[in-house]
Amino acid sequence: MLKLFTTFLVLFSQAYSYGQTESITQNPDQFKRIDLDSCLSWMQQHYTSNTDHFLKIGIQTLKRAEKKQNDESIAKIHETMADWHGYHGIFSPDSVVYHSEKALGYYKSSGNDLKVADTYRALSIDYMNTGELDKAQSALFKAIPLYETLDDEKGLGSAYRCLGVLYRVMEDFEKSIDYTQKAVILLEKTKDYASVAIAQFNLIISYGELNQFEEAYRAADYCIDLVNTKVPEEIFVPIRAHSYRGDVYLKALDYTNALKDFICAWELCKSHIGEQRCATYRTEIGQIYLLQKDYKKALEHLSIGVNAYEDKGQEGLIIPYRNLSETYANLGDFESAMNYKDKANNNVIKVLEDKISNLETEAIIKYETGKKDEALIAQAALLSQKSKVQQLIIAIASLLAILLLTLFFFFNKNKKKTQIIKAKSDENELLLKEIHHRVKNNLEMVKSLIALQSAQLDDPASKEAMLASQNRVQSMGIIHQKLYQGNNLGSIEMKDYFINLGDGILDTFNKEDKVTIECAMEQLELDVDTAVPIGLIVNELLTNALKYAFPKDAVGIIKISLSQTSSETLDLNVSDNGIGKIIDLTTQGTGFGSQLIKLLTLQLDGKMTEEINRGTKVSFQFKMKKAA
Repeated sequence: MLKLFTTFLVLFSQAYSYGQTESITQNPDQFKRIDLDSCLSWMQQHYTSNTDHFLKIGIQTLKRAEKKQNDESIAKIHETMADWHGYHGIFSPDSVVYHSEKALGYYKSSGNDLKVADTYRALSIDYMNTGELDKAQSALFKAIPLYETLDDEKGLGSAYRCLGVLYRVMEDFEKSIDYTQKAVILLEKTKDYASVAIAQFNLIISYGELNQFEEAYRAADYCIDLVNTKVPEEIFVPIRAHSYRGDVYLKALDYTNALKDFICAWELCKSHIGEQRCATYRTEIGQIYLLQKDYKKALEHLSIGVNAYEDKGQEGLIIPYRNLSETYANLGDFESAMNYKDKANNNVIKVLEDKISNLETEAIIKYETGKKDEALIAQAALLSQKSKVQQLIIAIASLLAILLLTLFFFFNKNKKKTQIIKAKSDENELLLKEIHHRVKNNLEMVKSLIALQSAQLDDPASKEAMLASQNRVQSMGIIHQKLYQGNNLGSIEMKDYFINLGDGILDTFNKEDKVTIECAMEQLELDVDTAVPIGLIVNELLTNALKYAFPKDAVGIIKISLSQTSSETLDLNVSDNGIGKIIDLTTQGTGFGSQLIKLLTLQLDGKMTEEINRGTKVSFQFKMKKAA
């Protein structure tokens, strides 16, 4: 009788709880009468399906939790709100980041280290979605030590997998493969086969980018086989695996197998969520038919795929528009071909404009680089301090034998911390080089976009202005290249920099056989803030000399010298043996280069003199800023 009564109570409580959550769905205004845990449970169960009432209920549930000052419950509500925003994509990715950061703060207050680590890992993905790669990296580097302390191999494996994704996004494919393989070992050990399968995406893409095609195919085969045998419920993983492997086959020019994989991905997607939601996959199929010159099939798939992207409000399409334009051109519909070509070109221009408007972020990167340099110095000081603590502990241990075991424990603990700090210091130096590498790559992208735009211009003056802009971007890019390739991350060796800059400009003007650039100077290292404006000044002077000093393919020499005449002054000389500057001649060009030289000279607190005698010689004297 007692057993029967107990069973009845359990069933009654389950039914009551179910009835409570169902009443929320049927009438969201009733949630105020339902206990907080039931509301949270409802949110966790319905964040993927209910969008009509979820936001209202979530906000009100959050207010109730805040009144009770329950940090763990508040954190869970913010976490679920982040999941809801991320799943439905109604708001910008910043909304996901906001709730994830809030959840992190409350989990820290509650003292739940495991949830703190999990939230850092989730935040890293959110930061990647908003393009904040430095924040994503920082979040993962905070999650990894926590997982190690908790001895959580599954969490550590997931963090390594996310780190593999991050380095893939940063186009460091070898490092992406390295961290992904570390992740796979841990995830296989913990039997998290779904995560193992998803981790293969990194390997497929990264091996493909490195032209290691057989390794990429093996990763795709392993991914698909793993889902079929271990986690068949992961329906979207094989879809993406086939699509990624199709990209690799395309890169390897194996169009037959690429087409098979793209069609397989599309058909798998159709069977699970319907043809309308999978139409974008058809742009991949259309691209292969275009390459195989089957233009009618290409048009069928590309048209439907592009329309699906446009219906979803997708902006920035370039390759699908170009493929559709080429298809129409081959079918003789030149009006439609020009229409889609214009759409592609407009999107290219928009990307260019966005890149140029974001050049200001380079200043932020330099600021962040400075902060990392300070962090390295602080960590070095901390290493020294730790060493002194270790020596003190050993001395005390030799005198106080009774405390030997205790002191030995703390000694090992401090030694482990020292090793972690040193590892972080090395990692920070690597990250600093990564930043300069990314800046250089971004500047190369800007240079390429300017070149692409200039190719579409007919006006000679506009083309000349575009060429000058390319050279200026190149002069800055060389500096960042020297920073990440050199051993000293804080300064540039100027003689080697001038040689590289001169070679690049000679190549631009195609005068390698006519004009020689000589650097008669000793090796001299300058900080970035001084090297960049001097590099731009020399770039302008070399450009002017090649344009005007040697007309009609005349042969000549340009000499560059930079010397530190005292602890506070620098002398720069650029001279040529060309025809010299002609007095009273109308100024050629836009005059922007001359204005830029004057502004940069003023920025460096310098003076400029010009001498015209059997050529042109321009001299500068700059005052070096003393370190604070």
